[in-house]
Amino acid sequence: MKSIIVNIVPEETRIAIIEDGDLLEISVERTESAHLVGNIYKGRVQNVLPGMQAAFVDIGQEKNAFLYIGDGLPKEAVQAISSHEKIHIGQNLPIQIVKDALGTKGPRATTHLTLPGRNIVLMPTVDYIGISRRIEVETERERLKEIAERICPPGMGMIVRTVAAGKSETALQKDVEYLTRLWSSLMARNKVSNPPTLLYRDADLVIRIVRDYFTENIDKMVLDNKDAYVRVLDLLKYTSPELIDKVELYEGSKSVFQMYQIEKEIENLGKRQVELKSGGFIVIDKTEALTAIDVNTGKFVGQANLADTVFQANMEAAVEIAKQIRLRDIGGIIIIDFIDMETASQKGQLLALMEKKVRQDKTKTNVVDITALGLVEITRKKSRQNFESIIYSECPYCHGRGLVESPETLSIKISRDLRRMEKNIM
Repeated sequence: MKSIIVNIVPEETRIAIIEDGDLLEISVERTESAHLVGNIYKGRVQNVLPGMQAAFVDIGQEKNAFLYIGDGLPKEAVQAISSHEKIHIGQNLPIQIVKDALGTKGPRATTHLTLPGRNIVLMPTVDYIGISRRIEVETERERLKEIAERICPPGMGMIVRTVAAGKSETALQKDVEYLTRLWSSLMARNKVSNPPTLLYRDADLVIRIVRDYFTENIDKMVLDNKDAYVRVLDLLKYTSPELIDKVELYEGSKSVFQMYQIEKEIENLGKRQVELKSGGFIVIDKTEALTAIDVNTGKFVGQANLADTVFQANMEAAVEIAKQIRLRDIGGIIIIDFIDMETASQKGQLLALMEKKVRQDKTKTNVVDITALGLVEITRKKSRQNFESIIYSECPYCHGRGLVESPETLSIKISRDLRRMEKNIM
């Protein structure tokens, strides 16, 4: 059974996706620090980077947004953009945030805006039609493309989402009409407002989960907040009335996350080391450039020869790594140091398993290859603040390194300072 569990308090919203009691995904959104991704602003260009078609744009936030003209678009759409498009200092223009501010970097933006609906994503500034890659049946892809070509407004583009598979033209047309009206209202506001101004705020976490995750393969959605429960029902009446019976309001005295035994699993997400059932373990280390994951056999000794033991340990670790990447929402470059295997066949099976598991992840993830050193390379789209950056802050003593000075080092430092003080007194 696959379920979406929603826990809401005034300070934050937490949403967990579980399957047969196993936590698959966790999302957190704080009231005081809501995400920016998806928001559309009327901004003012503060600085231009010559020759890069990039600029820094004031959107009224602490940090200016970095704007690159190709961000947030499919490759085919980027190629269709005129190379003569120019931006200049002082220019006012609508932009959309595609990546939250991370670390010392400000948010990243694009001028090519998208408005997500239940079944389609409208692209008002790009004449391009795409079909979700997760829809694999060729006849269905062709059917949806024909529908999209008929209903797409002139001069605009759209991407047909995975959830649209099997849906009628009427359902898709309803999305188009709503999003077209929304676009018209945004442009009207853009004409009369002074920058920096927020033109459109993306939906909050609850509505985004319903829009992006709540499909026929979800058995139930449980919410512990009545207002949110009513909002979800109202949305589903318009978009997917067949899912209304799957929504439940939880009113128990115990926390809904405790009821579904989610709290303990969340606590484990802060650990650097993850134990495997066989006795092996994986170690996850995050750096500025990439995330490194190391696989160890630990107490696992196997039952056959060394080659089979290593292969079994790697296969078990691959499943857990795919799960942890999704749970911790690790983005960017990921390097996995599996235990060395002897045969190309075993390496091929390991890659095939990794590719199968990452396909279950809604966030775009690509298993690149095994390097000459036996490292598996993975890239995963990074747009929002991940779980770790929301829940934890850097240690003021070790500055995020996970190290403190040893007692011997501290004693030598004290001795050195005492000698210096004694010398100054004398």
